[in-house]
Amino acid sequence: MLIMETIRWGVLSTAAIGINKVIPAMQAGALTRVDAIASRSISRAQASATALGIARAYGSYEELLDDPEIDAIYNPLPNPLHVPWTIRAAEAGKHVLCEKPLGINAADAARLLEVERRTGVRIGEAFMVRTAPQWLRIEQLIRANTMGRLLSITGVFSYHNTDPQDIRNRLDAGGGALLDIGCYMIHAARHAFSDEPLRVVGSIDHDPQSGIDRLTSAMLEFPAGQAIFTCSTQMIPYQRIQFLCQAGRMEIEIPFNMPPDRPTRIFLDADGDLSGDHVQTETFHPCDQYTVQGDAFSRAILDNAVVPVPVLDGVRNLAVIDAIFASARNGRWETPLRF
Repeated sequence: MLIMETIRWGVLSTAAIGINKVIPAMQAGALTRVDAIASRSISRAQASATALGIARAYGSYEELLDDPEIDAIYNPLPNPLHVPWTIRAAEAGKHVLCEKPLGINAADAARLLEVERRTGVRIGEAFMVRTAPQWLRIEQLIRANTMGRLLSITGVFSYHNTDPQDIRNRLDAGGGALLDIGCYMIHAARHAFSDEPLRVVGSIDHDPQSGIDRLTSAMLEFPAGQAIFTCSTQMIPYQRIQFLCQAGRMEIEIPFNMPPDRPTRIFLDADGDLSGDHVQTETFHPCDQYTVQGDAFSRAILDNAVVPVPVLDGVRNLAVIDAIFASARNGRWETPLRF
């Protein structure tokens, strides 16, 4: 166990998700402090450091990894750079919280399994929902069999963005709906069923200009039930997920981008009245899921424990994504590779 009471973090790149969401949230954490940020441009790094009150700015990623006063790295680089720079950070002796998806495919991410064993550092995937209070409550209800056995999960996650310069719309940067947001639905289903899907089938509509998948729908068949989802980068912004059991239904109102500044809700239906008159609501106090995520990862380091979303979990999630892509190409059910 480390002697220190907080983990000293460095951030690779001035990516928007880090600057606008994750870094400010981690700065509010009880176990996290952000001490350095790096960019390929020293001016961008310095500007971000000044705006966020970060002590040190570096004009290269290598300089940050060489900083002996940094314990852990947050990696929000473009998807194809997740694995290469996570490896370099781990080999520099830094723990790494890497943005989702962990890699561009399962084989890519699986390289991190050997790296983690060899270096002895903690590597995890940044699925902030895994430690959010709404999700923990749903997990508690499912594990307790409160509404009977879980049979089906349905969900939608979408936004509208056609900016060709946005990294999420660039095929060479690992853009597209499935890798960007469909991964959440897959992660949620695998975790809820506590199992891996036996087979999957997918349908994809590609953007004719960018080539990314702009609309993807899939069905995942688990030993205990099914999960069905749609994700899109060119549809009205919406997100909702439902867990349907033998004797009830659970729903998370804003499952993935939970607002940090107001209460959020889950809905519990143990009656089945289609009017919805008897649906119970549980309300959760405002909290920033990125603050919770940072503290949970830091606590795992301090306690020498397993991180919330380990490397193997991220590899298995990507194996399902790979299978959905393959199914959409050949029109058949596919079995995800086992890791």
